[in-house]
Amino acid sequence: MRVSASPHAAHLGMLLWAVLVGLSFPAVGLMSELPPLQLTALRFAIACGGLWWLAHRSPSFVPALRVVPLYGAMGLCLAGFFGAMFWAAHHATAVSMSTLFVTVPLLSYGLGLGFGVEPLAWRLPGILLLGAAGALGLAVAESLEQGGGLRFGIGEGVFFLGCVSTALYPVLSKWGLVTGRLPDSAAVRTFWSLGLGGLLIGLLGLVLEPVGPLATMRWQDLLLLVYLGVFSTALTFWLLQRATAVLSPGAVTAYGYLVPFVSMLLLFIQAPSRIGWAWLPGSLLVLAAMALLMRRGAD
Repeated sequence: MRVSASPHAAHLGMLLWAVLVGLSFPAVGLMSELPPLQLTALRFAIACGGLWWLAHRSPSFVPALRVVPLYGAMGLCLAGFFGAMFWAAHHATAVSMSTLFVTVPLLSYGLGLGFGVEPLAWRLPGILLLGAAGALGLAVAESLEQGGGLRFGIGEGVFFLGCVSTALYPVLSKWGLVTGRLPDSAAVRTFWSLGLGGLLIGLLGLVLEPVGPLATMRWQDLLLLVYLGVFSTALTFWLLQRATAVLSPGAVTAYGYLVPFVSMLLLFIQAPSRIGWAWLPGSLLVLAAMALLMRRGAD
């Protein structure tokens, strides 16, 4: 199966990715309080089930032995991020975590330079810095509204390691494609990375979390979990892998700047009275960075 996505289609796909990821946060907020690591493992399992019909038809579905360690490293990146996120949620403020997440595209660019999958140029880093400033502006606006402060402690340190982990995921994917280790099929790459990542997260959840609370899951929780597994996990990671084949890791992860923007729009729809001028500078910078990124892809 050959990669057929054009850069234009990849950018449009990542716009859809940002919308789906932004919509996933309200869905997660509707669920009962259940063990988060075990829920994530179930979510990844549902995602793999949704990808099976597409992935197993590829002739490259069964990975060669030399590719298994790379899939394992990609799965470890996913497990590291979600594990760090859930642990840091009890030791760091939401504003601090959202601020640290701004570093992911720049981290991807830097790691991509090290792996030889990013060009040494000024334009993309400049766009990433512009988007980071906008996302940081949105985080500051949120902190002003909620009255929280920015700080850096052990929780923030652990979450930053998680940010490095998730920044490495598209870099390893791109490196695997460039070196011919990974197959052209985005569905196959997504299936195996999510599968191994879900296995690692599930094992961590069995060690750190009680299993009993899962038995209290409501049917509404199950429906939300299926939605999150199919749309917010299988589809989003497939879109990410599809874009990674034709875009650089820094360009792919830059769309994460749109996630707080989407969340902000949902907030304003639910509570129009919370619209204020503090949100405007960050929003304009994020939109300008995305416009420049898509124009760069078109060029």
